[in-house]
Amino acid sequence: MAVFPWHSRNRNYKAEFASCRLEAVPLEFGDYHPLKPITVTESKTKKVNRKGSTSSTSSSSSSSVVDPLSSVLDGTDPLSMFAATADPAALAAAMDSSRRKRDRDDNSVVGSDFEPWTNKRGEILARYTTTEKLSINLFMGSEKGKAGTATLAMSEKVRTRLEELDDFEEGSQKELLNLTQQDYVNRIEELNQSLKDAWASDQKVKALKIVIQCSKLLSDTSVIQFYPSKFVLITDILDTFGKLVYERIFSMCVDSRSVLPDHFSPENANDTAKETCLNWFFKIASIRELIPRFYVEASILKCNKFLSKTGISECLPRLTCMIRGIGDPLVSVYARAYLCRVGMEVAPHLKETLNKNFFDFLLTFKQIHGDTVQNQLVVQGVELPSYLPLYPPAMDWIFQCISYHAPEALLTEMMERCKKLGNNALLLNSVMSAFRAEFIATRSMDFIGMIKECDESGFPKHLLFRSLGLNLALADPPESDRLQILNEAWKVITKLKNPQDYINCAEVWVEYTCKHFTKREVNTVLADVIKHMTPDRAFEDSYPQLQLIIKKVIAHFHDFSVLFSVEKFLPFLDMFQKESVRVEVCKCIMDAFIKHQQEPTKDPVILNALLHVCKTMHDSVNALTLEDEKRMLSYLINGFIKMVSFGRDFEQQLSFYVESRSMFCNLEPVLVQLIHSVNRLAMETRKVMKGNHSRKTAAFVRACVAYCFITIPSLAGIFTRLNLYLHSGQVALANQCLSQADAFFKAAISLVPEVPKMINIDGKMRPSESFLLEFLCNFFSTLLIVPDHPEHGVLFLVRELLNVIQDYTWEDNSDEKIRIYTCVLHLLSAMSQETYLYHIDKAGYARPHTSPHLVAGMKAAVRGSHGKVDSNDSLYGGDSKFLAENNKLCETVMAQILEHLKTLAKDEALKRQSSLGLSFFNSILAHGDLRNNKLNQLSVNLWHLAQRHGCADTRTMVKTLEYIKKQSKQPDMTHLTELALRLPLQTRT
Repeated sequence: MAVFPWHSRNRNYKAEFASCRLEAVPLEFGDYHPLKPITVTESKTKKVNRKGSTSSTSSSSSSSVVDPLSSVLDGTDPLSMFAATADPAALAAAMDSSRRKRDRDDNSVVGSDFEPWTNKRGEILARYTTTEKLSINLFMGSEKGKAGTATLAMSEKVRTRLEELDDFEEGSQKELLNLTQQDYVNRIEELNQSLKDAWASDQKVKALKIVIQCSKLLSDTSVIQFYPSKFVLITDILDTFGKLVYERIFSMCVDSRSVLPDHFSPENANDTAKETCLNWFFKIASIRELIPRFYVEASILKCNKFLSKTGISECLPRLTCMIRGIGDPLVSVYARAYLCRVGMEVAPHLKETLNKNFFDFLLTFKQIHGDTVQNQLVVQGVELPSYLPLYPPAMDWIFQCISYHAPEALLTEMMERCKKLGNNALLLNSVMSAFRAEFIATRSMDFIGMIKECDESGFPKHLLFRSLGLNLALADPPESDRLQILNEAWKVITKLKNPQDYINCAEVWVEYTCKHFTKREVNTVLADVIKHMTPDRAFEDSYPQLQLIIKKVIAHFHDFSVLFSVEKFLPFLDMFQKESVRVEVCKCIMDAFIKHQQEPTKDPVILNALLHVCKTMHDSVNALTLEDEKRMLSYLINGFIKMVSFGRDFEQQLSFYVESRSMFCNLEPVLVQLIHSVNRLAMETRKVMKGNHSRKTAAFVRACVAYCFITIPSLAGIFTRLNLYLHSGQVALANQCLSQADAFFKAAISLVPEVPKMINIDGKMRPSESFLLEFLCNFFSTLLIVPDHPEHGVLFLVRELLNVIQDYTWEDNSDEKIRIYTCVLHLLSAMSQETYLYHIDKAGYARPHTSPHLVAGMKAAVRGSHGKVDSNDSLYGGDSKFLAENNKLCETVMAQILEHLKTLAKDEALKRQSSLGLSFFNSILAHGDLRNNKLNQLSVNLWHLAQRHGCADTRTMVKTLEYIKKQSKQPDMTHLTELALRLPLQTRT
């Protein structure tokens, strides 16, 4: 292709902008509302032959369109229709599953305010451990009677199963000794799985044997410290067994013709289900030992629903009385806890049985301090202070079940009954752990009086004060009692010698202090904590509690000027000597600051303290720090920097940014934030000063510009540097710092060759050319208004950038270079206009509508500026030499584009050639003067090239041609009429 001269068309930007405005059309809503049903009018036309003529009659009817989602509500949705035609047995199974779920949900009246057992389970397993060796009896199984069972008569089956149970009880077991705790847990899990496997293989007797064997383990207290955890593990197996039995009987009540209703009664259960249910209860009744018989029957308590409406209410009192036969108070109290747990699941309204368990427990409470228990502890070498903490899990659960939605009269009676018993510290602790916090808080002084009267042997008072403090964190005591309550509690807490005991209590009462008192009392408490935890570096073993104290303090002190005026707050932070913990604490403080600080601050107390906190976070960064952690730390530090403002004291603000740069130099996002902040500061300075003190203002702006120019090279990200050079150059230009702006733009141009082929984006390597194209397009939009340097010739920055683009090594199959040249053509065309699209002037930044590539880069930088920068349209005034130089550059760029199009004349590149040819055609159409014959002919050639090999998008070509015809109707575009005639559309056959 020959080289074609370039002639830019003259643009009237105001007229173009006006023609692009949308026409405002008034909208009359009337009765229209977007949420009203849509009404459709159907018209039916019927042709009638009458005397050789055809006429039409129409009738219309209105109907509301049916919402497709509303059909779900009446059961006519596709899934429901499919289910209705499904196999009846499959349907019954599906309904069986859903109704079991609804049955479980509907039978429970326990609300979300009731803490479930599952929440306590993990805590118990974690707390009650042992290093002693454990033993377990494993069921070995009996092989007799297994062959030919399918042919046995029913009576033979029953006799065989009874013999199997007798065989189990007579010693078909194996005792495993010297097990570690983990081995013991593994064995229990194996038994649980064996239970499920036996049930799945229809070995119901074997399943029952496993459950009986596991229940017997709950009578063993040889390793007494592990008993609460053993109880949790065994009752998991019992729960599994109870669920399997219930679902088995429930499935017998369902067939293809009937399904149990949601709230079924015994009359709805068929005879088969009832007989099976009775059979299970009879089998369990034949168990000889009390403890396994009690636990196994309690596990299937829910099955009484199939037999009688009063079955559960009759069984619960009987099972409660059975527990009276258990002599060991520890075993007894956990049995009561299990019964209360099952009772709350299946019949939470039967509170009388729960209450009976509580009062029965009170009658046997003295056994805990009796000779039998004392002798057992001596044998095992366990002290009373280690023995008594085994009771709270069971006692707390019993008390929680009874006190749930209980009337105050009952709670008061329970409290009084506990008060009358001697050695009642254990009871008192469970009362405060289980009763409603409001009940405890309103009677705080009464409870303090009871705590004072308690005997400390076995259960220390500080634990009672801790339980009281937990309640007071949830509910407020009477205002008149608050100071006395704190004094009474702290008298006991501050006398504690053991650092762990002390910090466990102090951590709870810090929240009460922060909630109801001033910084003076909080400072006193923090000072006391420092005093107790500093000797022998006791704080090193209590970091979790110390962290909780900090979190509670900052949760209640949202005014950070008050917080940092607490004298002992920063010394308290010094106790966090372990770096990882110290950083976590600093993150909590900064997170609270960002969340609660509403207004910018310049308070020196806050700034000094938070700079120290942020410096601590920054200094924790090393080569092993994860990127996510760096991002989090940068976010917190940037949040702090954004909230610092010295008002119109711009020099002080810049000094703060300088100090921050030296402190946070290892976190690139923080440096980026600082550069953006300094650029905003420079623009704000220009805006506020409005020309006053011009020399001083100019010097300050140059200082801001220098700050950015010095800081940007220290950044690692190549595109981060490029964009910041561009943005900072725009700010310098807007503030009339022309030489500084040139320096930024030259730095950006010199950096382009360093752009690598692949860059890391969110941990993945991606090609960089699309990012480079985006940057250069923004750069071109800025270069439009950059005035030429008097010593460097016409368009010197554009020429330098073109040289860099030409020398850059592009990918072999990439067209990004040509797309960039096309953007350069747009820029040069805009530069040839008598008046540019936008300027920096005293009125600020004003622009007509145009492509975002031409304005996005300058929009933020120059808005609000009060200086004036003369661009090349003012400097050259349409000078012919300038336009000639501009046209030469255009011709050079065009030559590059056409040469590249030549290289694409290969089979594998024809589609790219078509796309680029049409793109270049559109550029000429938008920016070229097509009255020039050569340029007009070039556009026709490009149109043919785009369609030559059938690769063009026909729809796009049609729309383009329609646009040309529409434009040709404008007064100054009549020459496009002839062009449109020369642009044929290719037809595809």
